Amino acid sequence: MTDPRLYVILDRAAARGRDLLTILDATLAGGCRLVQLREKEWPSGRLLPLAERLRDRCRQGGATFVVNDRLDLALVVGADGIHLGQDDLPPAAARPLLGRGMILGLSTHSVEQARAAQAAGADYVAVGSMFPTGTKPGFQLVGPQLVTKVRSEISVPLIGIGGITHDNVAQVIHAGADGVAVISAVCAAPEPEAATRRFLELIDSARNLTTTRRRSL
Repeated sequence: MTDPRLYVILDRAAARGRDLLTILDATLAGGCRLVQLREKEWPSGRLLPLAERLRDRCRQGGATFVVNDRLDLALVVGADGIHLGQDDLPPAAARPLLGRGMILGLSTHSVEQARAAQAAGADYVAVGSMFPTGTKPGFQLVGPQLVTKVRSEISVPLIGIGGITHDNVAQVIHAGADGVAVISAVCAAPEPEAATRRFLELIDSARNLTTTRRRSL
């Protein structure tokens, strides 16, 4: 998996009518190298042409392209990976179906789920929701404190997700996350490229401060 610091999730609803290809180009220009397509309404057949275009742009930009939920779509377009939720196909069942080298990511909401995800072959584990979010109705708020608990339990990359903004991203990194996933904070930003660059700056600053603190202990 390429650079996990910033995981931009492209979502039509969050984009509010803006073109996802344009948003993707902006995020790539801003330095993001890990991208997910998330679509909860369109059927896979309708989504296929868009997924193919996004895949091509990611390949041109040297970014990893992941599809949310839709294993069939991920396989057909030759995506780099699939991201599954707790109510989706279990990772142990999905792993044998994946193409060679495909990444498997899983959303989790507890230490036990994170442990199980890694044991089932997840290449990265997402933990959330970090903060209140309007993107996912009925979200389970677990806070950055769960990142700290999970960090000592797994060795794969750990991604914080849910309600993350420029104002609170440092809290998630200080808690032990390797990176953060964002949706509205980039998709709905007036300038997605600038928003992406700012996230990376804040993440790097938080990581450097965390490293300095550890060395001083």
